[in-house]
Amino acid sequence: MRSEITADQEVHDRHYKPEAEPTKDYTFDRVPREERNMGWLSITNITFGIATAIFYFQMGSVMALQFGAANAMISAVYAIIVAGIIGSIIVYLSAKSGMNVNLLSRGGFGYIGASLTSLIYASNFIMYCAFEGMILVSAIHAYFPVIPLWILIVVFGTLVIPLNWFGIKQLDKLQKWSLPLFGIFLIAAIVVAFNRTSVYDGNFWTYMPEGVQIGGTALLLCIGMQHGIMGLTALIASDYARFLKPKDLKVGSVAIGFIPQIFCFGVMGGLGIWFGVTLGESNPGVYIVVLLGLGGVLFTTLTQVRINITNIYSSSLSLSSFFENMFRFTPGRRFWVVVAGVAAMALMLGGIIDHLDTAMTFQGVALMTWASILVTDALVVKKWLKIGPRYYESEQSNLYKWNPVGVVSLLVPTLIGTIAALGYMGTFLQSTAAFFAALLAAGLTVVLAVLTQGRYYQKAEAKDIPKEDYIA
Repeated sequence: MRSEITADQEVHDRHYKPEAEPTKDYTFDRVPREERNMGWLSITNITFGIATAIFYFQMGSVMALQFGAANAMISAVYAIIVAGIIGSIIVYLSAKSGMNVNLLSRGGFGYIGASLTSLIYASNFIMYCAFEGMILVSAIHAYFPVIPLWILIVVFGTLVIPLNWFGIKQLDKLQKWSLPLFGIFLIAAIVVAFNRTSVYDGNFWTYMPEGVQIGGTALLLCIGMQHGIMGLTALIASDYARFLKPKDLKVGSVAIGFIPQIFCFGVMGGLGIWFGVTLGESNPGVYIVVLLGLGGVLFTTLTQVRINITNIYSSSLSLSSFFENMFRFTPGRRFWVVVAGVAAMALMLGGIIDHLDTAMTFQGVALMTWASILVTDALVVKKWLKIGPRYYESEQSNLYKWNPVGVVSLLVPTLIGTIAALGYMGTFLQSTAAFFAALLAAGLTVVLAVLTQGRYYQKAEAKDIPKEDYIA
């Protein structure tokens, strides 16, 4: 099989070495076992940068005010269960192999095919960085209208770049010291809101807009909104879980998989439902400032900086993977931190934030589809059917450029799911498009793996992968 690699490729691979990574982020290869030294609490703490985003307040408030508090709460339970299960499996695969989802995808998609997922992933985080950044600058601008919006965009868009400079260890420290401050501000907002007269006379969980009932279309629309972010929360933990201590594998997989989901959909989303109904306002950039004044501005700043440093970190890894796969261009992760930060600022300055609904619909479908392929490939194809290697390979010389199992299973369901999400296949599929696409992707993954019998997973067998990193 080795003979299939060209002489030019052999020479290239012998001399090609990605740029050394001073921050030890292992962008292009598995994390060595001796470097997997972070406890599950530290990794969960980093993922809380995502879970504590004000965006979840907004989702809860919008769903409650438009579709009723009960429907919003039911959809939150659904999101916790589904995203928690998918996330736990992906965390396990990542921690077991020492690889994030970009590297995990190389065998199942081919090293060029995996670039599709890397680009989707990177663009997703850049757009979320722009979205979260606009929540921040809008809140500050509302309190200090004399400061031009573009200056705030540049200042706070630039801030996340140096905060990402030293990699995962820096992220761990930043999230650790800022979490108590977040807790103090959150409790203060809850206390102030609790002592305000609610605009709704009944208990908040009974709130239901006129003409809306529990279940039916309203519930499906809430679930559809949750699908837009569920794939992201399940996938992103892999960027950090690959550093998990091997002894924490089982407990850590469940903890890292579920705890952030419980917090973002349950706690933050639940509080968003309560705040929205109590204050009659869906925009947290408005009601947090109303509740806490300048403290609300500081709270918004803290939460949005926490989420955006994780957005930039993950986007930098994905951009590194994409350009390494496609062009063998490896300037280092820090270069891509700057690129991602500047791109997010450009989106904010260009006003593209007003058109993110359509983009987020595509991203939600694509990310849920990708997560479904990874889980199905690991549990059904590799573990149950015994098709393909029992380990994950990232070395390009051992891989094909394209593997139809992953590529077709991503593109076809994502296309159909996006069409459904845009309303062209009826109301039911519009609201369940991401879940529908994920099921279709799982089925296609199994069928194509059986048809190809794992032929395109690797060109040559890897020689240096520890047995402990095998997943089956």
